[in-house]
Amino acid sequence: MSIVVNGKTLETDEEGYLADISDWEPSVAETMAQQDDLELTSEHWDIINFLREYYEEYQIAPAVRVLTKAVGKKIGKDKGNSKYLYGLFPYGPGKQACRYAGLPKPTGCV
Repeated sequence: MSIVVNGKTLETDEEGYLADISDWEPSVAETMAQQDDLELTSEHWDIINFLREYYEEYQIAPAVRVLTKAVGKKIGKDKGNSKYLYGLFPYGPGKQACRYAGLPKPTGCV
């Protein structure tokens, strides 16, 4: 499977996660969001950028429970809850946000 971003074909797995995380650039997230009929706002980008930083530090994509707790600490308690994150990423904040961020599928996600 693949996704075309700015005329470049990027390989993905069967669920749409990038095969090579080094292929990621912001336009990858924009393209994936368009495919999901979602317009990315600054709030989406706060979470996407947070996930990329988290992955860079820990080399793992956080499960939703870890994500909500970590977002609460770093970005604010009002954003560190499932309701807020599901409002941004209706297909699941762990799975959908990590896919947009170019990260592997989080552990614990089915």
